This record gives sequence, C-alpha cells and structure tokens, in this order.
Amino acid sequence: MHKNVLKIGRGSRTALAAVLLAGTALGGFAAGHVALADTAPATTSVTTAASGAIQPTATAHLLPDFSDLVTQVRPAVVSITTKLRAQPDDEDSGMPNFPGMRHPEQGRGHAIEARGSGFIIDADGTIVTNNHVVKDAQSVSVTMDDGTQLPAKIIGRDPRSDLAVLRVDAGHKLQFIQLGDSNNVKPGQWVVAVGNPFGLGGTVTSGIVSARGRDIGSGPYDSFIQVDAAINQGNSGGPLFTQDGKVIGVNTAILSPSGGSVGIGFAIPSDTVRSVVAELEKSGHVTRGYIGVQAQQVSTQMSAALHLPSANGALVASVEPDSPASKAGLQPGDVIQTVNGTKIANPRDLAVDVAAVTPGEDAKLELLRDGDNKSVSITVASLPSDTQDGTDAASAPRGIGVALAPLSPDMRNRFNVPGRTQGAMIAEIMPGSAAEQAGLQPGDVVVGVGNKPVNSPADAVSAIRAATSGGKTAALRIMRDGNMAFVAVAATTSGDKSDQG
Repeated sequence: MHKNVLKIGRGSRTALAAVLLAGTALGGFAAGHVALADTAPATTSVTTAASGAIQPTATAHLLPDFSDLVTQVRPAVVSITTKLRAQPDDEDSGMPNFPGMRHPEQGRGHAIEARGSGFIIDADGTIVTNNHVVKDAQSVSVTMDDGTQLPAKIIGRDPRSDLAVLRVDAGHKLQFIQLGDSNNVKPGQWVVAVGNPFGLGGTVTSGIVSARGRDIGSGPYDSFIQVDAAINQGNSGGPLFTQDGKVIGVNTAILSPSGGSVGIGFAIPSDTVRSVVAELEKSGHVTRGYIGVQAQQVSTQMSAALHLPSANGALVASVEPDSPASKAGLQPGDVIQTVNGTKIANPRDLAVDVAAVTPGEDAKLELLRDGDNKSVSITVASLPSDTQDGTDAASAPRGIGVALAPLSPDMRNRFNVPGRTQGAMIAEIMPGSAAEQAGLQPGDVVVGVGNKPVNSPADAVSAIRAATSGGKTAALRIMRDGNMAFVAVAATTSGDKSDQG
C-alpha cells in the first residue's frame, strides 16, 4: 500500500510539499469515508451598480440538517479490514507514516492489519473502495453497519485511478447507494462525510465543495473534487454524498502538515468511478487508450523558444519506439492541440482524452510542427499494464553556463544512460547561470535542440549557439533518469563576451 502522507515542508516555494492519501489506518485506527451534500435552494440575487461593482443581496436561511440523510445512507457504508504481508523493519512497508504515531507493523515478523472504508453499490454486495486500501492484501473482510463481518473477494483493482471493487455474500439482498453526477457539483455546495476516522465508526462531518478538477500530482488522470469537510486518517474509500443521498465522489487524499485534517480533502469524481467500476466488474482491469508519447506543459518561455502562437497544448518530449505515435510519424517538438476535435490545454487533457479512446480505433490529432498546422490520424493501442566516447569536453555558448562532455562508457554507466542514446552530457553548471535558473543539472543529457537531434558536444554547442543568436531562448531536449523533457534556456544579455564553461 502506498504512503498516505504528503507533508508540507517549511520553506517550500508553494508550502505544499505533500498530499496525504487519506486512506488506511493501522492497528486500532480505521479508515472511513466522506460524503458530499447539495446546498439548499439558493435565495441570493446579484445586482450591479452603475459603477460596475457587484452588490450581492441574500435572504438569510437556516443551515441544512443532515440527520435524516445520515440515517438513510449509513447501512450502505462499510468498514474494510485488510491483512497484509509482514514487512521487515528495514523495509518500507508502504504504509502511512503519521507524525507521532508508531505502527504495529514496525516490528519484524508481526502481522500487519489495516482498515479502510467502502460503500455498497448494488443489492448483491458489490463494494467500491480505494485501491490503496486493499493493495497487497492477503485477505479482506468487511464489517457492515450492524456489526456483521463478512469475507470479501477482490473483483478488480485499478492503481491509476486508485479504485477497487470488492464483493461479499451476505446471504440476502443488501441496502445500497447510487452514484450521482459529479459534473453537476458546484463550489460552495454542502457536503457531508460519514466514516471511521481514527477508528471512530459512524463519525459525521460536513462542509462545502471547495473546487473541482484539482490536479494534485498523484497521476496523469487527476481531476479531484476538493472539499473542506473534515477528512482524516481512516477516511479512504468512503463515499461523498449529495443531500439527495447520491454518491458524487470517493475520498482518497488530504493535504496536511501533520496527518490530520486542515480542511483540504480530495475525492475521485463519481463519473470516473462509474466508468472504472463498470470495467473492473466486467474484466477485473481497466483498458485505456495509449499512443506512446511523453508530453509536458507548454510554458510561456517554452512557447517563445519554439515560436508557438500560444502557451496551450501538450508538447511532445519523446516518442516511444514502435508505438502508435511513432508509426503515425509524431515527433519530439510537436504540440498536440486537439484530440478528435476536443481542445488540449495541457498534458493531463491529452492523457485523459487518449485514455477515453477505445483501443483499436483511430483518433484524429491536430498539432503544430515548426509553426505549421498538421492533422495526424493515429490508431490507438491499449495502455500497457502497470506491471513496465570520446572527445574533449566542450563549452556551450555564451550566456548559457554549462560544460558539455561526451557520453563515454563511464558516463553512461554512472548516469544509467542507454547505450543507443546519442547526445552530450552536462558535466558542470555555472552558479547563477541561465542553465541553473532553467533547472538543468549535471548528468542531464542534451539529445536535441528544438527539433534537431545532437550527437556530440560539438553538435550541441553549434545548435545552442544558433538557437540563442540574437538573445533568443533555446529549447533543449534533455534526458534525465530515463525521461525526456524540453527545457527552455534564455541566453543572457550581459556584456560578458567570453564562453562560459
């Protein structure tokens, strides 16, 4: 099971160093779930003064009462107990590491038990929870609201969405809850959470929807609902209810400096849950479309370096060999603008839209290449399973601030550079230089400048000098830890006429 806590580090530029997967609690602590609730009918009107200032007027009304809702939905919310493989002391258990709390698994040879939450979605005992609640489980059991304990079978898991489907046989029909429409959720809408935080079963909390479509960096398909209802250790896998009793999300993460709720929680939208659960029930796994590119955001600086009309789209950093993208002729430096007519604003849009295409079908991509518009038809494949020398060092052009070295066998071994990779190794970065400001590091391999590949330090120097002539910005294509990316480096305009090495 992966770690639940991402901590906020002091001195961090964003003060958000970590997102806590709000899931499993160990030992005596149980994981629960959270639910969203709709607002009462709006009575607010807005008028605009002659000056243009907005002047809201509102009629006072009472806060909603969730007691009837909680009484009705509780029978469909369950506690999940997972027995895991024992972990030696010197291994990372993959479990949450909350400050000030020692976990039972921290002794060699001791059995590990974790608890999470879930909810029943049909009368036959199908249960939805988080993947990280049941990952690596040797056995799973479910405790119903009335205290009945039942063994559960894992029907399917999807690590990319962090969802899993279980099934229990109660010997009779069970009460269940329905999935709602997360597309209708609005910021400011009331929410209510019913769960087992810290083992306190049946705990109810309420709040509002803070935002939609949050990307918290947990995966390529991030699009979370953010809520301020209190979500704590032990809330993973539980439902988010609207006031009509419909589930519009599954709690999976919180942002926290300490492991406790600070009013920033995240839930997987029900529209995602609906499609993923349907595939897990059908085949035990999820099939997603795949074209085989690594893409990155087009920053304003990168847009200038590549002479693009705007900073929108997904910039292709690399194309996998023998992939659909390779066969269709996609190239590093291409900027994908649309997929089947849907506008692509960033790499996440690309990942989501390609994943939605049925493998085997064609997708039409509109892209920019060297400033020209191009249309490419590509046959989408199925996303692979989660289980995947010699010359002197050269100085780069003035204003960049790097020293380049050839890819010798020693350099390749030291930095794990594949044998077929061609380019120039960054051997040194000048402090305060444009290269350092752009985030380049010793060990990065420059494999291209713009759309042009480079095979040696001399090639790289020549290409960078041409790209930065007249003070322009160069788009360096680099390899770092096996991943490709473009990095925009602006030449400085200082009076220093010497090369920087």
